[in-house]
Amino acid sequence: MSLTRTGAARAAAADPARDDSTRAIVAPHHARRGGGPGRRKHPTTIAGIALRTPYWVLTAALALLFLYPLIWTAVSSVSPLAGTNQTDGWGFGNYITLANYQAGVWVYLFNSVFVSLLTVALTLGVSLLGGYAFARFRFPGKDLLFLATLAILMVPYATLLIPLYVLLNTVGLSNSLVGVSLVLAMFQLPFSMFMMRISFESIPREMDEAAMVDGCSSWTVLWRVLVPAVKPGLITVGLFAFLAAWNDFMAPLILINDSNRMTLPLAISNLRGQVQGVVDYGATEAGVVVLALPCILLFLILQRHYVRGFMSGAFKG
Repeated sequence: MSLTRTGAARAAAADPARDDSTRAIVAPHHARRGGGPGRRKHPTTIAGIALRTPYWVLTAALALLFLYPLIWTAVSSVSPLAGTNQTDGWGFGNYITLANYQAGVWVYLFNSVFVSLLTVALTLGVSLLGGYAFARFRFPGKDLLFLATLAILMVPYATLLIPLYVLLNTVGLSNSLVGVSLVLAMFQLPFSMFMMRISFESIPREMDEAAMVDGCSSWTVLWRVLVPAVKPGLITVGLFAFLAAWNDFMAPLILINDSNRMTLPLAISNLRGQVQGVVDYGATEAGVVVLALPCILLFLILQRHYVRGFMSGAFKG
């Protein structure tokens, strides 16, 4: 390396026109990397920061816009507020009021958890098998049946509740948490079926063929090969079904008559004082925090799989 630099320096002395190009060769290593006491920021770095600043400002403003109501509700649920059970100093008096409301918050929590988990189980089971059939099998009327399934999305949600109430009453599932779960799962199936179909279609068919060559049946291919591959899609579908069932208000309002079988959103909406129907805002805000906390935790835990599930159909293998 030293011989090369010496030769380049001699060539530059013999030919002054080559002086500029030679300096780049014989310059010290730290000078070529921008080192030294007088180093400045590269102009492209400053330009990149300037270009990204509006993006940072916009995302920070959107985050503040969405998080502010939740933060305000959480603070208000423990702050002193006239007309609530928390009037002197900060504390959890509103949560005590919520816990002692009618049958107790634990009863309503159990009802919500039961309805949500059963809805998730039904949605995952049906959409997994249906998406696998639509993606991997050929049968007459496949596309027409898939379009009919998606057509449920075009039907207004509230217009079907009364006919469904009559139907559930006929089969003996009226005023039942199981009946509410069936209704909520039905409304989740179009989106879930669509998600699972594109998740299966993103998996190369060569994996199925290789497994069948090894002696696997269609069921074995599904459970041992494809289900692990579409796990992000399953998590996305399950998370959507849980959030929809956990926060749903209209279906329990129409289908549930017994106050002890109310879900938590319905119980919080009925949380009122005993004097002239005045709303207890402190206890209501505490109920909103209890409702939002499981959703926030689940989303934070499953965020990576949630995004991967949405991107599963963007590129096909």
